[in-house]
Amino acid sequence: QIQLEESGGGSVEAGGSLTLSCAASGYTGRSYYLSWFRQAPGKERQGVAAIGIRNGRTLYAGSVQGRFFISQDNAKNMLYLQMNSLKPEDTAMYYCAALVSAPRASWMDPAQYEYWGQGTQVTVST
Repeated sequence: QIQLEESGGGSVEAGGSLTLSCAASGYTGRSYYLSWFRQAPGKERQGVAAIGIRNGRTLYAGSVQGRFFISQDNAKNMLYLQMNSLKPEDTAMYYCAALVSAPRASWMDPAQYEYWGQGTQVTVST
């Protein structure tokens, strides 16, 4: 069993930065991916960034490539998302998620993730 809890959301002006944190309890070492997703009102949940736990590879959605950076601290069992050059279209609820079972689809498909945090709101104003 894995429990995830996000923090670090808030309101920021366009061009600003925020760092989201996700505290994980339970053993995440057997996961395939630890990922960040976001969901804006009226829109589907979309993958933002992921770390492949077994190979250390980082993956990003095209819309955040070069602006967002995912990292983890294994000793602290923490997952982070550094978000730079924020845009109003980045406004959403952000979730961290863990995929433990073998992936059935792209890491960006939220339906296959078994564990989710409760989310943290990010609002970017013009």
